[in-house]
Amino acid sequence: MGGHHHHSHDDHHDCDHHHDHGHHGHGSHGHGHHHHAPASFGRAFAIGILLNIAFVSVEAFYGWKSSSLALLADAGHNLGDVGGLLLAWAAIAAGNRQPDNRHTYGWRRGSILAGFINAVLLLGAMGFLLWEAIQRFQSPQPVGGVTVMVVAAIGVVINGLTAMLFMRGSHDDINIRGAFLHMAADALVSVGVVLAGALYLWQGWHWIDPLVSIIIALVIVWGTWSLFRQSLHLLFDGVPEQINLPAVRQCLMAIEGVADVHDLHVWALGSSELALTAHLVVADNHPDREGLLQFAIAEMQEDFGIRHVTLQLESTDFARQCALGSTCLHPTA
Repeated sequence: MGGHHHHSHDDHHDCDHHHDHGHHGHGSHGHGHHHHAPASFGRAFAIGILLNIAFVSVEAFYGWKSSSLALLADAGHNLGDVGGLLLAWAAIAAGNRQPDNRHTYGWRRGSILAGFINAVLLLGAMGFLLWEAIQRFQSPQPVGGVTVMVVAAIGVVINGLTAMLFMRGSHDDINIRGAFLHMAADALVSVGVVLAGALYLWQGWHWIDPLVSIIIALVIVWGTWSLFRQSLHLLFDGVPEQINLPAVRQCLMAIEGVADVHDLHVWALGSSELALTAHLVVADNHPDREGLLQFAIAEMQEDFGIRHVTLQLESTDFARQCALGSTCLHPTA
């Protein structure tokens, strides 16, 4: 089984191999960069939720007074957002709960679920808005234009501020991204409502109110679709988008002493934590199996950001037994 020199020089795809094996001490600091970003967003959620509850009540009241569909729909949609923010916040709290004997991963998956529910709620709210707007085309109604503009303009400011609270974390975490998208979408909706009010005052067009709500709904559906798709993918243990699985496999294969890699899995534990399991086939006479293990773990953590790495080292005989479909429990002597 000698002759596995397929990792000669520079076939390090995405992984910077320093084949000197002298540095595998750096496996120890692989755990150094746990960036639990979401933990610090508690205040952002609290402020966002309070601001939005206050605004929804104002908006609903004036929407009813000025009989503007766009304002009422926006208020309903903002209320849905308060729900979305509460969900996302609860998911983060769940993610910070410690694992126990019944939930060995803790509740990290909650944040992916919240991203998914958030997307579904938003898509549902937009469906309702479209339906209402189509009804409005058939029976136009007069609208209090000035009220609409003033209230919606306040909405732009409040939603814009809330979105900015979450902007920092929207790259690292699908859940924070859901909250950010929600708020940015709301700011857009309110801009549309301001425009509708202005055009209504200037031209007296009754159809502008429902038309603007339709355009806004379509823009938001377009923006939410990827969140929906991605969170659904992760819920079913799909490989996270930022991970190139063939590159992970090549990286493991290229490690000195590794003859083969099988049963490779990469999935998301929560919205910002990844896990990997794999079986590495190593020649029995490999001089430093633990060094190899440490090196492989460090490589996964540093090059792919996968923090939970579980590797099983197997002899070639053991791997052959596994491949034959035996239960992997009785390696031949």
